[in-house]
Amino acid sequence: MMEKKYWQNFGELNQSEAFQQTAENEFKETLLPLEDLDDKGLLDAKTPRRDFLKYLGFSTAAATLAASCEMPVRNVVPYLQRPDNVIPGVANYYASTCINGGDVTPVIVKQRDGRPIKIEGNEMSSITKGGTSALVQASVLDLYDTTRLRYPMQKAGAEFKEVTTFDAFDKIIAGAMTGIAGKPVVLLTATINSPSTLQIIAEFLAKNAGSRHVQYDAVSYSGMLLANEACYGKKALPSYHFENAKVIVSIGADFLGTWLSPVEFASQYAQTRRISGEKPVMSQHIQFESSLSLTGSNADDRFVHRPSEKAAVALALLAKLGGAVTAPAINDAALNKGIDLAVSALNANKGAALVVCGSNDINLQMIVNAINEAIGANGKTINWAVTSNYRAGIDADMIKLVSELNAGAIGALLIEGTNPVYTYYDSKKIIDGLAKTPVTISFNATMNETTEHCKYSIPSHHWLESWGDAEPKSGYINFIQPTINPLFKTRAFQTSLLKLSGAAQDYETYYKAYWVAKLGSQDAYDTALQNGVTEPATMPVGGESFNGAALAAAAAKVAVAKAGYELVIYQKVSMGDGSQSNNPWLQELPDPVSKVTWDNYALVSPALAKAIIGIDVVKNQREGDGYEVHPEKPTITITANGRSLELPILIIPGIHPNVVAIATGYGRQSADVSKTSEHIGRSANGAGKNVYPLVGFDGTGFTYSAEAKIEKTGNTYILAQTQVHGSSESRPVIYEGSLKKFVENPEHVLAEPREEREALTAFSKGKDFVKDATIYPDYVKPGIKWGMSIDLNTCTGCSACVVACTAENNVSVVGKIQVSRAHEMHWLRIDRYFTGDLANPDVVFQPMLCQHCDNAPCENVCPVAATNHSSEGLNQMTYNRCIGTRYCANNCPFKVRRFNWLDFTGADSFPDNQNPMVEQGYMNESVMQMNDTLTRMVLNPDVTVRSRGVIEKCSFCVQRLQDTKLEAKKAGDATLVRNVKTACMQACPTQAISFGNVNDKESDVYKIRHVEQKNRNFYVLEQLHVLPNVSYLAKIKNTDRNVTNEKEEHAEVAGKEEKVAP
Repeated sequence: MMEKKYWQNFGELNQSEAFQQTAENEFKETLLPLEDLDDKGLLDAKTPRRDFLKYLGFSTAAATLAASCEMPVRNVVPYLQRPDNVIPGVANYYASTCINGGDVTPVIVKQRDGRPIKIEGNEMSSITKGGTSALVQASVLDLYDTTRLRYPMQKAGAEFKEVTTFDAFDKIIAGAMTGIAGKPVVLLTATINSPSTLQIIAEFLAKNAGSRHVQYDAVSYSGMLLANEACYGKKALPSYHFENAKVIVSIGADFLGTWLSPVEFASQYAQTRRISGEKPVMSQHIQFESSLSLTGSNADDRFVHRPSEKAAVALALLAKLGGAVTAPAINDAALNKGIDLAVSALNANKGAALVVCGSNDINLQMIVNAINEAIGANGKTINWAVTSNYRAGIDADMIKLVSELNAGAIGALLIEGTNPVYTYYDSKKIIDGLAKTPVTISFNATMNETTEHCKYSIPSHHWLESWGDAEPKSGYINFIQPTINPLFKTRAFQTSLLKLSGAAQDYETYYKAYWVAKLGSQDAYDTALQNGVTEPATMPVGGESFNGAALAAAAAKVAVAKAGYELVIYQKVSMGDGSQSNNPWLQELPDPVSKVTWDNYALVSPALAKAIIGIDVVKNQREGDGYEVHPEKPTITITANGRSLELPILIIPGIHPNVVAIATGYGRQSADVSKTSEHIGRSANGAGKNVYPLVGFDGTGFTYSAEAKIEKTGNTYILAQTQVHGSSESRPVIYEGSLKKFVENPEHVLAEPREEREALTAFSKGKDFVKDATIYPDYVKPGIKWGMSIDLNTCTGCSACVVACTAENNVSVVGKIQVSRAHEMHWLRIDRYFTGDLANPDVVFQPMLCQHCDNAPCENVCPVAATNHSSEGLNQMTYNRCIGTRYCANNCPFKVRRFNWLDFTGADSFPDNQNPMVEQGYMNESVMQMNDTLTRMVLNPDVTVRSRGVIEKCSFCVQRLQDTKLEAKKAGDATLVRNVKTACMQACPTQAISFGNVNDKESDVYKIRHVEQKNRNFYVLEQLHVLPNVSYLAKIKNTDRNVTNEKEEHAEVAGKEEKVAP
């Protein structure tokens, strides 16, 4: 039996029988408040007989009423004239680029009947290699956002009024600009890395004397830019090459989650983490951080410290690597051990190592530059021959602009792609400054917090409606082309600038002429547009001369370690900086670390929770059970930089005991709170709190950590968290081992399940485990059999696959209320497991979906055969046969089947089932947002939209399988079905998922299982003999610690008291 303990929450950690029974409960809402429970446990509440009879009578009456209702007539209207290039039922694909500020991802857009419905990665890009992120996958839904502005507007009093034509708007603006009395014009944008747009901006500025362009990023990288300018003479970011690094040390940089270019870095990182018995080599990843990030969760070794100790860690590394600096003493034995471990690894791998830092402190970044010089990273793992253009904002420029606005020194402010009233730490100064500026024009696509305070609004296109380009790295060009005509009366931001400059042409004309001239011919331009990218044949690699003259001064200026509590502000992979906060897919995406949806919160350690709230989730089983089971979480008030915020606490291991961490991107709110749903959006309204006011400014840059005061409030707040919505009954589902032991014996990591199989074979007197341990006769299954393999070593938990599955398969959004009742609908989830030291545990992510079992327990119990097995090995659902008994869901050991408790999609036969649910508090407005006529344009017509009372689950993207088989049939090439790509597989930036025909010995999935990775291949809950068709590759960590089958010393771990500030 497995001795190492893996746990998802404190109830599992404490092995409470009451919690276990509660986690297995189908109906979470029957639980009583803690104060109503006696000593008998959590599950002694009984439903009164009278209530049961009332419910039974109601269901009978409802069935009778439904039988007497007439079903509404719904018509399908065909084209009167079929548009060019549109064949009903056949998708078109266009290469384009998803841009959001400085973030750039080359993509392929799937279009059906003129509607973009799905984003795929562009495999022609050598930067992202076909990978995407959750934000990119969800961006197609933003196209159909109901809060998008629909025409140009001018403010009349407190309200905006439509300007009927663009010509009329241009005349109004031209007249207003004449009255600015010679004051400068300022263009305020997020980072722009579009070559053609930057040229248009330069031409605009040239025609307006004294004007300037200020770039402002919601989450700043100004410290890196200025440090690089001081050290290398370039106010730029280099290209990082994680794929060339044998040792990776990160000091608070979440490079797999949200730092700079996570899709690019995840792809590079995965190349160093793939391992096999024939090639037992992988990188070593050491993480120093204060909170538990996605990147830290994937590290081989991780060490926690105070945010104010970040500089001390960097100085200690530099000093021990031979740098001429003095490092302050660190009074933390574990942290000193981590520093020694990192120094040893870096010294042993000079020229093949990389250190990155997530701080916005210019002085700290200069120290990190010196570390990379000491280990020979310059010109090897850090490439200055090709610079990155992801961020360009300088904080001091924004501070200066805000000061000028409030002094009335600016004549006109033009705002595009940024929302400073929401993201700037002192929004009142922005609001006051806008009021004092004669001309304020917003080009933002929605009535966000900043647009509300502008005098004019001319909304820009969504990127899927736009022409454009991007240069994420010098010499690497990505192209943008429209995949749909503009849905509303919007205009390209660049066209508006051209008009303000007096040019007659629009941006499309300008853009095409620009690139035809640059590329040399129309044919070259057409090819580039079709491919979506143009790149050098090979990436130039080179270093840059390092200037360490300012290093001593930088070392003297860095922050010193503080006492007391400290705040860390971070970004989540599901929400980023908040620009996509009205996206229901992203709001409902569980954070991979916390597993919370629809909110931000205060992440704290068990020790801090005990000190502040008095909840002991580790030693007090009752309190631990109650905290995990009940969605009402206690709240605290966090005060930092003179401003306060009240948030619920979320207790997570692996966080420094004196740190509270809060995510950006939440707390969107209109100036008139009653209009938040109308202006900002129904999904963003009420979701979390805005943490940007707690950001500080230290004189050179914005700071995302600070000393904090934390107080108990006595209030509670509901968090919709998914980690307690199922149970594996303590069965082993994860296998992992250390690289050292894997090299010694590649079969060691799976010794335990192999011994279990051998014992079972011996018990059954040599009978074949697969053929004989079932009542069904075995037979040869020729032809196609679909299967999937997931590599736990390269899965980072980024959750791009979850959103891709949602988009591809029309998975419903159920809203916070229903998620808190365990009614989430995701077909694919990312299970997060902790193991080891409670203060600093190891983390393992495991994507979990329908396993398409050959001996599926769900199929045996369905009374109407709604779930059955196909001839190609698929466990398939027949929706119109399902009567909703949910026997299959109860019998599924993987808990991957989803039941439509309510009419989430508007697909019911009877209309208006949803509004009463919203009015009665059973359903959120976000569900209604997804059922708007505009939003429903995102639905995939190849996938049935499920109605109330129906079970659904992963189908292995059967519609894609059918398309591929048809293509193979037309081409007469059976090998085309060898390696089909499901939506989750296609979205994955690390290529952790492989899929294909397991009967084909040339398919990737067959080779992984039987040749390349046979020593790491295992099936979850194999001992149940359900014969899954999804296999996993055991996780290997490059660490000297014992991570294989070590006994769990929980009692000793739990007894250790972490030091908490008084």
